[in-house]
Amino acid sequence: MIKSVTAGAVLALIMASGALAPLIMASGALAQTAAHAPAHPPAHATQAAEAPPPPPPAPASAPPSEWRTVPPENLMVIETTKGRILVELAPEVAPLHVERMRLLARNGFFDNLTWHRVIDLFMAQTGDPLGTGDGQSAYPDLKAEFTFRRGPDLPFAPVAAPAGAVLGFVRSLPIQTQPDSYMATTADHMVHGWGVYCPGVAGMARDDNPDSANSQFFLMRQPYPSLDKRYTVWGTVVSGLDVVRNLKTGAGGSGLVTDPDRMTTVRIAADLPEADRPSVQVLDTASPRFRAMVDMTRASRGADFSVCDITLPVQVSGGSVVAAAPAGTAPAGASGPR
Repeated sequence: MIKSVTAGAVLALIMASGALAPLIMASGALAQTAAHAPAHPPAHATQAAEAPPPPPPAPASAPPSEWRTVPPENLMVIETTKGRILVELAPEVAPLHVERMRLLARNGFFDNLTWHRVIDLFMAQTGDPLGTGDGQSAYPDLKAEFTFRRGPDLPFAPVAAPAGAVLGFVRSLPIQTQPDSYMATTADHMVHGWGVYCPGVAGMARDDNPDSANSQFFLMRQPYPSLDKRYTVWGTVVSGLDVVRNLKTGAGGSGLVTDPDRMTTVRIAADLPEADRPSVQVLDTASPRFRAMVDMTRASRGADFSVCDITLPVQVSGGSVVAAAPAGTAPAGASGPR
């Protein structure tokens, strides 16, 4: 059975939230609806994308002790026709989805797949072996991981505390969570948290069934907060956001791309020979330098300050370009409509 929704259901979703339609996997019904959609994203998406000027730059360098090295097992290396994208995986936030992304990358499933759906002020979507929005892997669909449980042992760096909530980072991932004080009131001594859809955040596409994510994923080009807690977050771009924003965009409201850019190879860094493996260091969110950067950004932005205004400095070294798979090679685990 093809993953699809009826035209009436899609229309209802679009009316309820302009954010849903671009991430639902395409079908005949969706394409028909999208053809009548406005050529521009909903107004709230444009407002979110246009608002913030760039925050004050962080100091060019920091002492070695203030840098955190991304473990190779948690680093996805995406080679594209426009350049390299490096994504830090977040297994504590979405373990099932991270496991799936590692599995598909190790099977070569993503090699040569297109960025079939790209919307300028929104996101870039890929992971479909058919390149139409109807395809997926042969593996079972995944149970949604829209939220996660955060305990005292998970490293967390708060940057803002609106009433009843805290915003900050779990490593490189921006999140919103309940305050630590709530841990004393829960049976597991943990609190709810969820990824915040800032630029560079990686999410999973699905249809109207919350438990229908499979292989299609998207990388955010701009902030889009109405996606929070509605699509599983599994990582964040630590290098190559400029590449994501340079991918060819689609025309009209559907975002479907003609002659799209491609992912040439996708690998987990731990699987690459050490000499060819990129090394990524991110400013440690537990460091004084990070706290100083947050304070400067908050002072600059004032009442408009958002966790999405924080861009973590990154150092990348080493790592040759991963060779592309032979043209026409079928990705392992590929599946068409079902």
